[in-house]
Amino acid sequence: AFDLIRRAILRALESVRSLDQVRILRAFAEVILATLRTNYYCVDPAGSALEFLSFKLDSSQVPDLPKPRPFREIWVFSSRVEGIHLRMGKVARGGLRWSDRKEDFRTEVLGLMKAQNVKNTMIVPLGAKGGFVVKQLPDSGDRAAVMEEVVYCYKLFINGLLYITDNLDDENILPPANVVRRDEDDPYLVVAADKGTATFSDTANGVAQEHGFWLGDAFASGGSVGYDHKGMGITAKGAWESVKRHFRELGTDIQSQDFTVVGIGDMAGDVFGNGMLLSKHIRLQAAFNHLHIFLDPDPDAGRSFEERRRLFDLPRSSWEDYDAGLISKGGGVYSRQAKTIELSEEVKAWLGLEVDQLSPAELIQELLKAPVDLLWNGGIGTYVKAGSESHADVGDLANNPLRVNGGELRCKVVGEGGNLGLTQLGRIEYAMAGGRINTDFIDNSAGVDCSDHEVNIKILLNQVMQQGELDEKARNALLAEMTDEVADLVLRSNYLQTQAISMMEKLTGPRLGAKAHFIAMLENDGVLDRELEFLPDDDELKERRNRGLGLSRPELSVLLSYSKIELYQQLLSSDVPEDPYLSNELIGYFPKPLQQRYTEQMGQHRLKREIIATMVTNSMVNRMGASFTLRMHEDTGASPAQVAKAYTIAREVFNARELWSVIESTDNRVAAELQTRTLLMVWNLLRQATRWLLNQPAHSLDIQQQVGRLTAGVLELQHHLPEWLTADERALLDQTAAELAAGGFKPEFATRLAGLQWLVSALDIVDEATRRDLQVRQVANVYYQLGERMNLKWLRQQVESLPVDGQWHAHARGNLRDELYSQHRALTGQVLAGGGHDQDAVDAWLERHRQEASRPIEMLSDMRSLPNMDYATVSVAVRGLEQLVLATS
Repeated sequence: AFDLIRRAILRALESVRSLDQVRILRAFAEVILATLRTNYYCVDPAGSALEFLSFKLDSSQVPDLPKPRPFREIWVFSSRVEGIHLRMGKVARGGLRWSDRKEDFRTEVLGLMKAQNVKNTMIVPLGAKGGFVVKQLPDSGDRAAVMEEVVYCYKLFINGLLYITDNLDDENILPPANVVRRDEDDPYLVVAADKGTATFSDTANGVAQEHGFWLGDAFASGGSVGYDHKGMGITAKGAWESVKRHFRELGTDIQSQDFTVVGIGDMAGDVFGNGMLLSKHIRLQAAFNHLHIFLDPDPDAGRSFEERRRLFDLPRSSWEDYDAGLISKGGGVYSRQAKTIELSEEVKAWLGLEVDQLSPAELIQELLKAPVDLLWNGGIGTYVKAGSESHADVGDLANNPLRVNGGELRCKVVGEGGNLGLTQLGRIEYAMAGGRINTDFIDNSAGVDCSDHEVNIKILLNQVMQQGELDEKARNALLAEMTDEVADLVLRSNYLQTQAISMMEKLTGPRLGAKAHFIAMLENDGVLDRELEFLPDDDELKERRNRGLGLSRPELSVLLSYSKIELYQQLLSSDVPEDPYLSNELIGYFPKPLQQRYTEQMGQHRLKREIIATMVTNSMVNRMGASFTLRMHEDTGASPAQVAKAYTIAREVFNARELWSVIESTDNRVAAELQTRTLLMVWNLLRQATRWLLNQPAHSLDIQQQVGRLTAGVLELQHHLPEWLTADERALLDQTAAELAAGGFKPEFATRLAGLQWLVSALDIVDEATRRDLQVRQVANVYYQLGERMNLKWLRQQVESLPVDGQWHAHARGNLRDELYSQHRALTGQVLAGGGHDQDAVDAWLERHRQEASRPIEMLSDMRSLPNMDYATVSVAVRGLEQLVLATS
């Protein structure tokens, strides 16, 4: 009977075309299965007890599913548990949570999957999320009995997922037995801990191993043989990278200077507890969790740090365990169950209050609005919304009495160690009012990144074990040995993502038109839903442009993530993962011990293409910003794969990694504003160099060949650059270098940075020298002499100074720049063709073509007297040079 019903439901599922039909089908199954569970012990054909049904639903079969539409839904149903697993693609990962929202847990999981997909942009898999509800919790409420039932239901849920998931034997797909399989091969399924399942990783891995699932204990990261997130403090440390950057850009080093904090959470919690131990200069003035409110209006940084460490080290603790003798005058620990809390004079003075008492909810509202340096969210719940939102819009009923608006926050910085602490509109409101904030998926992504490294490392090492080169004991020891390096790799990503947002923030005002165009293109491609992500519409963007405003950091965070989603898929569908040079990114993903021992096996890693595409995506977007690839495509017609190759050539030829390394090593020694300025100097050079490379014939994008061909010449030109600059240019170089040195950079490096603006023409010079088999010095002599004699350097400055108002202005200016460089190079080639490569050769060429050259020379001389240059005037000048090239060729 059971089998007949299962088959009937499967057949019915094939005809499902709407969400209502899914609900009806589930209701039907629930009634039938409840009856069966009462009267029958059901056994599947394989002979094992079957206590659940599992279905995999292709979202394309249900066109009216709410957005974001998942790639697949797995539904697991039984009389004791019901759960779903949603994912955005074949290779996807995310946590499984024990949900308490029985009526709408699918809606809850859908929203979390959307957030996970954005969070996962820095790692290999796309976003996924799962959740289950327990239907028959013990009436007694006994914790041990409750947890026994929860674990049992969790195991049923995991079994249900694996029951209809393909397995692997080496490269051979093993479809599940006794299952009707309609989809293509689909063996990648990994899970992680989440709300209510933090300690369940070993349980999930045990179920996977019972199934003989190919991932083994890589199925659920963070188990006893894996990377313990709380022990590493990795999620908090990742969010702390955001916090440190915020304060560094405010001129404060929070690792050496005291600063005040209000926190959400307690020291027993992973993110809150680890976070509040990351600096000895934290002055925690207040915190709250679901039980207590902690107040310490004038804390001693050193003593309170040690007490927080003591609480963190306890097996279980609450704010009531805090040593009252260490709390400053006027502070204390108060129950949230109290009707009112008396306020001391010290607390009233700190918060600017005149009332003598408040309810716990009112006091928490005042704490959220407290005048502190940092609001650290390490808890669960949504506490900040926008003024334009209602509490119902937020969807967190329990915290309605506590919630405040983003515009009411008085803290300087918000660090989002926890999820969903603020709504996106609340973040934007706070940021537009001057607050420093990113988003939760940027700040707390380190845990996801750490899990991704664990899974991919285990896949590699399990492969090595199968080859007999490693046993389980040695593998486990190696995993432990690499813990610190894995953490460093993860935190590096947090550092670079927040740096990218700061660079984008610096440019967002002047280049808002480019970002508006990028948003529109993502919408047109169906990648982004502007309304869903709370991005401004065209009217709002126009108003901001008129007011000289750009996008806020929370909005830029969304664009950064979606640009990675788009680019990753484009590169994965290209030949980039097979490129001999870019495939080396696979090696760099892994810790050094693995690089030294198992490089050969990395080439057989099941996710090697995905890892390479992810690494290349992160490299480009973190360094060049969200809209870089689109801009290069629209300017040159190049594909994303070609842009990636050209960018890599430019990065290597100009040794940008060394420049970035030195700049980043000056954190807290050089002002953050100056660091960002120098990073943008490198960004501008790489942008122009990438464009130059894309304008060359397609065969010139052989990375290894071009790097070998161009690097030495560029280095030579860079070394001798001052010799070819005019007096005015040399004075500008010296002035810029002096400013950079005064800001804290070493003089030699400051001079190198100051010269980057003149290196845009380096590729033309070096390429011409290579083609003509001449020395770089010889070509440079002619190039710079022509630039000076014909006012070409001045004209280039005018091109760069043209105002950009929207994408078409940007295209126009870019085209003018390209044409000017092209004509300059063509004229240089004509002089060199005459057999000379010094000033006399330039003079001889100008004399020989006096009639043709006189007109553009006079025209440019006249233009120098104009008060300003516009697009039409510059176009006339560039056209005049083109006519000269044609007339003298």
